[in-house]
Amino acid sequence: MPVRDQATRAINALRNVLPRQVSIRSGRKPGEVQINELTVNLAWIGDGWLPDARRLIDIDRARPTIAAARRVSPGAAKALSSAGIGFVDDTGAAEIVLPGLIVSRAGQAQQSPDRPGRWTRSVLAIAEALLCDVQPTVAAIREATNLSSGSCTNGLRFLTRERLLSAKAKRGRGSGRQMTDPDRLLNAYARAAAAVPLGDSLQVGVAWRDPIVGLRGIGDTWNDEGIEWAATGPLAAALIAPHLSSVSTAHVYVDAASTAGLAAAADVVGLRPIQGGRLRLTTFPTATARRCATVVEDVRLAPWPRIYADLRTAGVRGEEAAEHLREVMSGRTT
Repeated sequence: MPVRDQATRAINALRNVLPRQVSIRSGRKPGEVQINELTVNLAWIGDGWLPDARRLIDIDRARPTIAAARRVSPGAAKALSSAGIGFVDDTGAAEIVLPGLIVSRAGQAQQSPDRPGRWTRSVLAIAEALLCDVQPTVAAIREATNLSSGSCTNGLRFLTRERLLSAKAKRGRGSGRQMTDPDRLLNAYARAAAAVPLGDSLQVGVAWRDPIVGLRGIGDTWNDEGIEWAATGPLAAALIAPHLSSVSTAHVYVDAASTAGLAAAADVVGLRPIQGGRLRLTTFPTATARRCATVVEDVRLAPWPRIYADLRTAGVRGEEAAEHLREVMSGRTT
């Protein structure tokens, strides 16, 4: 989005939450806004996830700052508030504390978030494979995902048009694609994954004290029965990038076509559906989530990009764990 459009969108979001009697006008310098007689910095931070907030927090500020975004996530809201930065977003959520002005509002829930561009489940599967170091060729992607050649070709072409992949030439020896920026691809993928609803889901009751030990036992039975499965969310992250002090629930993808299939998989291990159960079973969201699962400490795990995307929608602690997972998988230290 052009800088001028960002500034306009940020000011509009701010106007929508402030009382009508409050005067708002652009300041003398880019990024400055005058609210009544007070000049503040107004910064557009894009989608409004925790990394977006952290980039703004790291910038030295000489005056009060307000962050504006499409939707400020719970993790970003906590980080901004702790840093003394106000925020506002397109849903109408706001937390602003200035001399003589205090605004605290909850935003309107989005019933069906817009899916960015043409991010189909096939494209999501291709992005997951690329982030797991599968080469961006039709042959390699097809082998990893079992998608058709046409789906692989169209998906790679879409990601190239989105400038998430690059190619020196359209055809010939120089036409091989390359990932331009893994972080950009991960951000785009995670945003799209959050907008694409998961499949059928079922909660079942468990009596385990240690969810990892409990899931390992359940998984052994599923393996013996030929039922494919893969853990995601906080429990999966705890095995590859420990961050949360405790995990009491588990979210597992199971190779089933419906809720009835999930119930049948639960029945195999002697579990019954129960509202609020600590084990959540969900049908696999993509082919890659099933085919590219890995095994850590005898527990099958979904590909790390899918775990990351699921963590980002699991509240403040989930977002923090997601960013820790990103750092670990990128070879960085916190």
